[in-house]
Amino acid sequence: MGQFEGKTAVVTGGSTGIGLATAIRLAAEGAHVFITGRRKAALDAAVETIGPAGATAVVGDISDLTDLDRLYDAVRARGRGLDVVFANAASASFATLEQTTEQHFDQTFGVNVRGTLFTVQKALPLLNDGASVILNSSVRAGDGVAAFGTYAASKAAIRSYARTWANELKDRNIRVNAISPGTIDTPGLDAVADTGDAPVTTSQFAAGVPLGRIGHPDEVANVVAFLASEQSSFILGANLYIDGGEAQL
Repeated sequence: MGQFEGKTAVVTGGSTGIGLATAIRLAAEGAHVFITGRRKAALDAAVETIGPAGATAVVGDISDLTDLDRLYDAVRARGRGLDVVFANAASASFATLEQTTEQHFDQTFGVNVRGTLFTVQKALPLLNDGASVILNSSVRAGDGVAAFGTYAASKAAIRSYARTWANELKDRNIRVNAISPGTIDTPGLDAVADTGDAPVTTSQFAAGVPLGRIGHPDEVANVVAFLASEQSSFILGANLYIDGGEAQL
């Protein structure tokens, strides 16, 4: 039996990349995982990959509170509460200070900050004793990459929320922690690379990583699973870097 046998998890942005890798890992360890995202076809494919017995897909946008209500209604209907929340969904694109528009700002903060806030807030009534909440921040929150300021600021907000919520929820025996992935090989990375003035190759990304390569989604999923499990029972309000040394060396 896996360490998440009988547990229930929610993974936002669970149809591809880090979210999908995490959902696969949690389900493989026995959890039933509710995944959400905006594209039904991608979610359906993810459920087939995870295994229909281990996953339920709920189409939705985390910046839409009605969609979040539908997600948690589905979790509530299962009748077992909620043990793990991985608030992973995010939006990213390049824009310098001069180029930043209201639309760019609202889209980025609407998903990354507002969406994460209400993802966790609306989970509160369902969270079981000993539940674990993991927020997906980013190494970009502190490294000052040009034209990535709005995204970086949104991820810095996520790191701040992790500390505050850890303090607020500790009396319920709910642990809140954050992760900060570096450059990870995901469809999202490809999409962000295409939004700049010139295409950025994988080798260019890898050149900035001390380990000499970009990360794999499974390497992030391993850390999320650790934070979701009893193996991390004395870790609270922390931020674990999964970056090949980008922010460390």
